Amino acid sequence: MSVFRDNTHAHRYELDHKGGPSFARYRDGEGVRVIVHVETPAPARGQGHAAALMQALTEHARASGLKLTPVCGYARAWFARHSSAQDVLA
Repeated sequence: MSVFRDNTHAHRYELDHKGGPSFARYRDGEGVRVIVHVETPAPARGQGHAAALMQALTEHARASGLKLTPVCGYARAWFARHSSAQDVLA
């Protein structure tokens, strides 16, 4: 079972899974949370963990009223492929 959390002390979202965790580092700006890097451990890549992390952090942002700006290439590509997540973009 995957467990999602916002690790505010480390400024990153985390998703635990076998071979994990996957994480998305962020920095907070003026009313915007900037996603600067998304990573999944090498042995766990290609299994959809980063996509699950992005979905979870999008749901978290929506529930928390956060706006996101993806600067990481993976995060930008994920948002480009998921039109239903556009409402959380700054």
